[in-house]
Amino acid sequence: MCAPLRSKVAAVLLALLLPGVEAAGAQSRFPGAEWTRAASPESVGWDGAKLRAAFDYADSIGSSAIMVIHNGQVVAEHGNTAQKLHVFSVRKSFQSALVGLLVADGRLSLDATLATLGIDDIEPSLTDVEKQATVRHLLMARSGVYHEAAYETPGMVNRRPARGTHKPGEFWFYNNWDFNALGTIIERAAGKSMFELFDERIAKPIGMQDFHVSDGEVVREAASAHGAHVFRMSARDVARFGLLYLERGRWNDRQIIPEAWVRESTQPHTDIGLLGGYGYLWWVALRGKHFLSTEAPEGTYSARGTGEQNLVIYPAWNLVVVHRADAEGARRRGEPFVRVTNFARLLQGILAARPSSR
Repeated sequence: MCAPLRSKVAAVLLALLLPGVEAAGAQSRFPGAEWTRAASPESVGWDGAKLRAAFDYADSIGSSAIMVIHNGQVVAEHGNTAQKLHVFSVRKSFQSALVGLLVADGRLSLDATLATLGIDDIEPSLTDVEKQATVRHLLMARSGVYHEAAYETPGMVNRRPARGTHKPGEFWFYNNWDFNALGTIIERAAGKSMFELFDERIAKPIGMQDFHVSDGEVVREAASAHGAHVFRMSARDVARFGLLYLERGRWNDRQIIPEAWVRESTQPHTDIGLLGGYGYLWWVALRGKHFLSTEAPEGTYSARGTGEQNLVIYPAWNLVVVHRADAEGARRRGEPFVRVTNFARLLQGILAARPSSR
């Protein structure tokens, strides 16, 4: 038997003899109406004791739900994964996906400027220079538009540069004006609400179990003409979105989001130092940096929101991790949010339970 044939046969035998190990190149399974769940973490090579220790820590920091998806099935979950909670800035990665769909449809160009799209704001309105910002600049948080925005955190307000400080494309600033204006652009290009578009093109095709159009809301404030499109979503639905991206936009035999868009949008287009990189509304590992000191092989990326609403995707390991916390409830009760340092420690505990060979 020739060497190449022997290698192929060996890979097939390995997959048959070791049910927890898939042959190289095998595709992840996709959930149907419900997620496929491993009989136990140990049955698929994970360390159950380490996962239980990580989940005990999660309880101590105020986590609400966690899901660990490996090779397309649930290895472990904790908390109420069906509870719909505010995703906060995870919404921005949903917007990135919708822009990709509209670009593929020919309804939107990344090089279209605010001027050509008719995008302005209340007084003091945008300058001619600011109106040269493109859709691509908004996706990269490099618009150079420092107008007041709806739904800003105190940190955003305090760090926002003065108007006219930077030209479009020159400077990275995590800017809700960019993200909110994208919401306006998406809805104009689609001819419907962002939530209807998301439901039709993403939520329904991948079988989200809990999401409904009514779970979206546009938060408007007097500071700007552009509102913030916010979502409430369950952990198990966020996990489906993560698996969709892990599979490069494919769901079963259907390409939901163009593979080229998934690849382009999750590249580190901007080096943001200790935080790693930033893509098109995705946080991207760069030089191993991602979530502080947690392990991050090349190609890792994540969606993140206030109070550590996190979706972390590890293509190198065929792994998706979802973390949710009830930040709205904590705010009402006067309790602190889950901090990024807490989540980084939790993530380290989860990754420590991962099979050493994969």
